[in-house]
Amino acid sequence: MPDSDQAPSTPAPDDADLGALAPFQHGVFTMLWSTWLIANLCMWMNDVAAAWLMTTLTSTPIWVALVQTAATLPVFLLGLPSGALADILNRKRFLFFTQVWVAVVGALLALAVFMGVVTPPLLLVLLFLNGVGLALRWPVFAAIVPELVPRAKLPAALALNGVSMNASRIMGPLIAGAVIASLGSAWVFLLNAVLSVAAAVVITRWQRVHKPHPLGRESLRGAMRVGLQYVAQSYHLKGVLLRIAIFFFHSTALMALLPLVARQIKGGDAGTFTVLLAAMGAGAIASTFALPRLRQLYSRDRLVLLGAGVQTATMALMAVTTHIWLGVLAMALGGAAWLTTANTLSVSAQISLPDWVRARGMSMYQMAIMGAAALGAAVWGQVATWSSVPLALGLGAASGIAAMAFANWRWPDRGVIEDPTPASALPRPSVSAPPESGHVIVTVEYVIDPEDGPAFRTLMEESRRSRLRQGAVAWDLLADIHEPGRYIEVIEDASWTDHLRRFERASAADVALRERKLAFHIGDEPPRVRRTVRQSTVRGT
Repeated sequence: MPDSDQAPSTPAPDDADLGALAPFQHGVFTMLWSTWLIANLCMWMNDVAAAWLMTTLTSTPIWVALVQTAATLPVFLLGLPSGALADILNRKRFLFFTQVWVAVVGALLALAVFMGVVTPPLLLVLLFLNGVGLALRWPVFAAIVPELVPRAKLPAALALNGVSMNASRIMGPLIAGAVIASLGSAWVFLLNAVLSVAAAVVITRWQRVHKPHPLGRESLRGAMRVGLQYVAQSYHLKGVLLRIAIFFFHSTALMALLPLVARQIKGGDAGTFTVLLAAMGAGAIASTFALPRLRQLYSRDRLVLLGAGVQTATMALMAVTTHIWLGVLAMALGGAAWLTTANTLSVSAQISLPDWVRARGMSMYQMAIMGAAALGAAVWGQVATWSSVPLALGLGAASGIAAMAFANWRWPDRGVIEDPTPASALPRPSVSAPPESGHVIVTVEYVIDPEDGPAFRTLMEESRRSRLRQGAVAWDLLADIHEPGRYIEVIEDASWTDHLRRFERASAADVALRERKLAFHIGDEPPRVRRTVRQSTVRGT
């Protein structure tokens, strides 16, 4: 289990209120939500100023589209390490550091523009560095939200995070557009730096007690391995990541090419670009209040497919329209589709993740978003360069809905099948002299009715996934060729400490699985458990 960051215990407000604004009853959530709003405001101001600045430096579509790639690629590249750090470090200090990083990069961007030395490659490099700060910041914030509100209010809290994103999507472009028109892009970047410093100051007011774990801090490499294993062994999470990647790979075509779409609209200029972005944000905010009802009416897969369908219509309209009023309507629908899809899948991921691996799991969710967005921006930007902007948007729209329909058919949702609720503390094994090094090999011997062999082996596949999710490095099942019905489960841990961590990571689903395995055992004594330490580093003969 990772180091824990815990706030002082305070009486919780009445949790019976599950309305859209109920999370604001929790003071710490309100404070950090405000910080998140400022951070998102800076992000959108930065994106708008950078995208418009690039159009003044070059009119080549691929360069304009690469602005989106440079901003999102760091989250894909650094998502897992940043998620692991967010799970093992002091989250308050880590979040503070990320805000300082963004402030410094904003100041460098402003300085480069003021000095007149900015070029397309330099702009992309600085945007990449800004993206590094976003990559580090997002997982830690995603991990703390479930700790700030009761579980029943989590969907509303995540929807309010979407409101923060989209309120900033409205205010950010409007502020950036006004500053660009009156003072220039450099002042937008400078304002971002100042606001980021203000957000860092707010974070210092977060009263949070950091308690190092008794087993010590996980290594970064080990934490990353376990995070990857957890997602790899979860059918549910893999389905979430597939859908969010499909959605953002195709929908990012519109965001990446929107500056050029704005120029194609009659009288299109920086103001047109700003209005279109603001319309998208307004549509997203409006959809927030419909989400509780939509979740009651539709299953996850149907709601995601509905979002993909509306996004397809948005892109098709934006590909052909030259009228600002139609563009505003289409972008509002697109914003509603974006928030509905992202919130549905985000909640689906959050409720299936235990606290100890939450930041790592959500970092991979964000990696799927940003990796798909970065690749999509480059792909659709190149398609637009080879053909035209309308054709690129049309192809993105058609392939997007087709891919989502295929995903729903090929990888249907089975619900959250792994209950992440922590189990009651399981007794740790005690030894007189714990091994200081070497892999720990655990064997569990079962004796079952030979006729139950096929059903038992199927159940043990679930055991394999469970052990690997908890952090085991290897798993195997052996059958005794001399004694039919005798099976040996073999679990390998990287160290004695890692072996002990697995006891603290057991969930309610793991305990239920253990009882199902024991139901097959017909021996007079409970299954025999042996623990050994590998002495040799060489395998085989």
